[in-house]
Amino acid sequence: MIQLDVLIIGSGPIGIACALECNKQGWNYLVLEKGALTNSLFNYPLNMTFFSTSEKLEIDNVPFISNNPKPTRNEALEYYRRVTTSNQLNINLYEQVKSISKNKNYFEVDTSKDTYNSKHVIIATGFYDIPNLLKVPGEDLPKVFHYYKEAHPFTLQEVAIVGASNSSVDAALEIYRKGGHVTMIIRGDTIGERVKYWVRPDILNRIKEGSIKAYFNSEIKEIKETEITITTPNGIQTVANDFVVALTGYKPNFQFLKDAGVQFSEDEKHIPHYNPETMESNVEGLYLAGVICGGMETHKWFIENSRIHAKRIAKHIMDKIEAVTT
Repeated sequence: MIQLDVLIIGSGPIGIACALECNKQGWNYLVLEKGALTNSLFNYPLNMTFFSTSEKLEIDNVPFISNNPKPTRNEALEYYRRVTTSNQLNINLYEQVKSISKNKNYFEVDTSKDTYNSKHVIIATGFYDIPNLLKVPGEDLPKVFHYYKEAHPFTLQEVAIVGASNSSVDAALEIYRKGGHVTMIIRGDTIGERVKYWVRPDILNRIKEGSIKAYFNSEIKEIKETEITITTPNGIQTVANDFVVALTGYKPNFQFLKDAGVQFSEDEKHIPHYNPETMESNVEGLYLAGVICGGMETHKWFIENSRIHAKRIAKHIMDKIEAVTT
């Protein structure tokens, strides 16, 4: 069985930041990632532009040079890849963690390929793996997507976009400009206030002029092969439809955390218990980092405000090591 000082789950920007801190301390560590490097970023839409500027996406003071005021998905992938390879970080890709259990002073971590013993575990898995489902008849049809990659497959098609967040608005505008016929179904009475400030006027104008149809205060009731049924303030509406792109948000893998012993707040926010000064969860030696700390409040933590988590965790581990040796 492989023995480690620190095992990090997730190779996103925050997982990479944690690995950099372990590198500095000379600890025996390993990052495990079930998919590609920065897997969530890799699965973002091809033409996505970040809300943050490049300097706010930097980790460990490594400069992130972008040709644009706001960096793109491809620039971010290149940046984090270069940080990883230049620092020769210890990362195993395409190795999924199956379970975490604590045995006295060590965690036993079983994966799809091996078993590890580690003194400390850091979970930095983000929230992009489990979509919030609509829970309506027909959602399991192959025409329904909960992730959006690019507009080309939707050219000349009747496409329903569910949601009014940044991802929904970006998809609606891009599909419209690639020749798709877009209908937005929005639960609230307006486009989300958190939509990127340079994009929001664009979508509002397209809706106003009728280029993109929008049903506000509305929800999908049923999805069929060639149409969808919508509940609207004016009653039930039936709309011709070829594809549904339901970008209604995502949530962390709460069951994975629960199985590891992490406790949660009892309200709908479902925030995991951790010490904000050290990022240690209620399980001693098990740390949380990044977006996963927000529970259902997935808008609370971003790369730019959770980069500090890596340093807090490293300091706490070092303080514990020094306490034992003195």
